[in-house]
Amino acid sequence: MTVRHAQLLSSLAAVFVTVACSSYYEIPIETPIRPKLDVSAFQRVLVAGFVSGGTEDVDGNLETTRLLRSQLRTKSDLRVIDTDVLPLMDVASQSRGAGATPAATAGTPAAIREVKDLEPYEQVFANVEYWKRIGEEYQNPLIVTGTVMFTPLSRSGIVQREQEVFDSVGRRSVVPIRTYMERKGFTLQPRFVFIDGRTGTTLYSENFREEILYNANQTTPALSSYFELMDRLLPNFLSTLSSQKIKGTRVLLQ
Repeated sequence: MTVRHAQLLSSLAAVFVTVACSSYYEIPIETPIRPKLDVSAFQRVLVAGFVSGGTEDVDGNLETTRLLRSQLRTKSDLRVIDTDVLPLMDVASQSRGAGATPAATAGTPAAIREVKDLEPYEQVFANVEYWKRIGEEYQNPLIVTGTVMFTPLSRSGIVQREQEVFDSVGRRSVVPIRTYMERKGFTLQPRFVFIDGRTGTTLYSENFREEILYNANQTTPALSSYFELMDRLLPNFLSTLSSQKIKGTRVLLQ
């Protein structure tokens, strides 16, 4: 038997085996993803609060703090510390001293309308002594803080959508239609900062951005949009602190 004939027979045998496998089944599989940050040195986590701005319809500081604490209670091994939200805007203003600008005056979160308005407050996250003092007060936890911008968004232009049509005999079809449309919605831009409560130093930080648009005649509460956008971001936030699993399936022949 020549090598060529042997190869041909092997190929035919493989085909016959494949055909013989008349049934197959799927098995679920999970692929673990390692966390971005090693938190093995911590037993507790403090979601301290956020410098927030944008629309006045949603308190980004309070809502984000509540939501992250709730998520970490069920999806993290760290013990969540329940305490009042820290007045980070006041802390940032005090550390700036007498030269603080009006936008950085304590108690006026409405002054933060755009991302650039956050700049006077950014230095609070580099205040090592302040965060070390907070860490000592709460038994050296991992501290989660940062900024949250939740701002209204409007956009107009040509949008493609599908439209149902019927011909002269009543047959249905769907065709793409390009039309000019005005849409409104919101943009969510959080920056999560993770601080070592033992030393007061920043361990890791990450920025995110999500947006959602609705037809101009659609009325959607700002808080509903906020939670919808946060739902998109939460898996990425949680993957920073704990291992996550991607679920899928694998097909096996029988």
